[in-house]
Amino acid sequence: MQTIDYSDFQKIDIRIGTIVQAEVFENARKPSFKLWVDLGELGVKKSSAQITDLYQPEGLIGKQVICICNFPPRQIANFMSEILVTGFDDGQGRISLATVDFPAPNGGKLH
Repeated sequence: MQTIDYSDFQKIDIRIGTIVQAEVFENARKPSFKLWVDLGELGVKKSSAQITDLYQPEGLIGKQVICICNFPPRQIANFMSEILVTGFDDGQGRISLATVDFPAPNGGKLH
């Protein structure tokens, strides 16, 4: 594994947000959802997420997720994804969202 300096870590804007809207992404090549995440002072940002194996849109509303907020926006089909919602492979190729044990204010930065 390659090591990095702490200053490299500080370049990544990692924040907590709450999913406020989720819907099936009909135009995506791979099964995905469109997510809208409230990031507090940053506002509501959009993300495309390939998490359809473990989640349904209605079950995502109100869920807090850990997001990378300073990647450049990315056009995915007819949708502009502004943040990366993070998760982990569960060992079977399904993505389990990265979240917190206790609620945190939207927009809070990872320390």
